[in-house]
Amino acid sequence: MKLIKYLKPYWLFALLSPLFMLAEVAVDLLQPKLMSVIVDNGVLGGQMDVIIRTGLTMLALVAVGGAVGIGAAGFAGAASQSFGNDLRRDVFNRVMHLSLEQTDAFTTGSLVTRLTNDISMVQELVAQALRMFVRAPMTFIGGLVMAVSLNVSLGVVLLCALPVQIVVIILILRRAKPLFSQVQ
Repeated sequence: MKLIKYLKPYWLFALLSPLFMLAEVAVDLLQPKLMSVIVDNGVLGGQMDVIIRTGLTMLALVAVGGAVGIGAAGFAGAASQSFGNDLRRDVFNRVMHLSLEQTDAFTTGSLVTRLTNDISMVQELVAQALRMFVRAPMTFIGGLVMAVSLNVSLGVVLLCALPVQIVVIILILRRAKPLFSQVQ
């Protein structure tokens, strides 16, 4: 919670990034629905105008989705980079005011690591939080809703496979966490 104060000056970027990400996810989730319109009404219905019109709509949505995706990444990058810059500046000022005894106790190498790698990792966490913590749940929930709306039996299969997927993810994370700690 102490680090939130470094993100507050960039609250607009931190707000716009998830909002743009929601728009990108919405565009991504609309594509299968539009494709089903092409297949059901255009190909099977023999209506070439439906195929063309829906195809052009899909292309326009892809362009919009790409633009808002770039915006989401840009806003997240601006917020996280500025956050990291401010944090790094304050930590550096704090280190510069340490006594020689304190500097020797922490060691120069440790202090340099704190100013570079550790702050970069926190900065990357902020960027990922602004992008992926919104994208993943919205894609997941939206994907289930869209799957059920397109085909109820497919939705039921996905819902039944979900507990298995969660167990596999937990097992992988349990194995990866100690390895990640070693790398750090």
